[in-house]
Amino acid sequence: MNYAATIGFFDGVHSGHRYLIEQLKEAAAQQQLKSAVITFENHPKEVLIGKSPSLLTTFDERIALLKSLNPDQIYCFNFEIVKDMTAREFMTVLHTQCEVDALLMGYDHRFGSDQLNNIEDYIHIGEDVGIKIIPQQQAPEGDVSSTKIRHALSEGNIHTANKYLGYSYHLSGTVVHGRGIGHQIGFPTANIQTDSQKLIPKAGVYAVETNGHKAIVNIGTNPTVGNSEETIELHIPAFEGELYGQKIDIRFIRRLRDEKKFASLEELTRQIKSDIASL
Repeated sequence: MNYAATIGFFDGVHSGHRYLIEQLKEAAAQQQLKSAVITFENHPKEVLIGKSPSLLTTFDERIALLKSLNPDQIYCFNFEIVKDMTAREFMTVLHTQCEVDALLMGYDHRFGSDQLNNIEDYIHIGEDVGIKIIPQQQAPEGDVSSTKIRHALSEGNIHTANKYLGYSYHLSGTVVHGRGIGHQIGFPTANIQTDSQKLIPKAGVYAVETNGHKAIVNIGTNPTVGNSEETIELHIPAFEGELYGQKIDIRFIRRLRDEKKFASLEELTRQIKSDIASL
């Protein structure tokens, strides 16, 4: 049995992507085909203009999220290899090498170096190469995009970002040694080193969850103690144990406040106690 497929980078695998893939599975069943997701190892902008936007998901996170939606197959292309293919050439590859007989196209999605704008052109090419083009219905919740989610996170708007994603935005990273200031004032923190391509939300203090614990995370330069580099510092109330070298996952629940410079460590301590009390 061949495939009905859809194409995209799927950064974040957000609610709009999930709606598209549910439509894909329904269309595949109607066409008596299996379902396949076509995606790319690297962001197209990284190849085309030499710079990728900060990403909502790493490659491994993106593939894991796509697998959780249970398509029958995931095909992953290196965009460097396909970037110069016309729509006809790429569709021919999909049909002959990936056994794609039907293609569900997102309402705003286009592909091919010839930059076709009219879906009728894709339909005609599909008829020539043996692929039926199925236009996607627009998602009922409206236009959700990875770009809008990146903007929300850059503004610290966790509520909107999580709503669009359909899950809590998260950062994963390794716990590394910091300056030890948090420990000195009674609030030991784990400094998290994340993937360099991953989008970091706007500087500030956030309520988060990590490994089943409620916690707070500070993103910023900690101006009260004279730091100059941006760090991600996690404090888990009442936690006792060693975290250095461990990988940890932080899920953002809500933004508590902006980062600010306090007049003293005592004032900072009072504010941290207030932050913890609000969890």
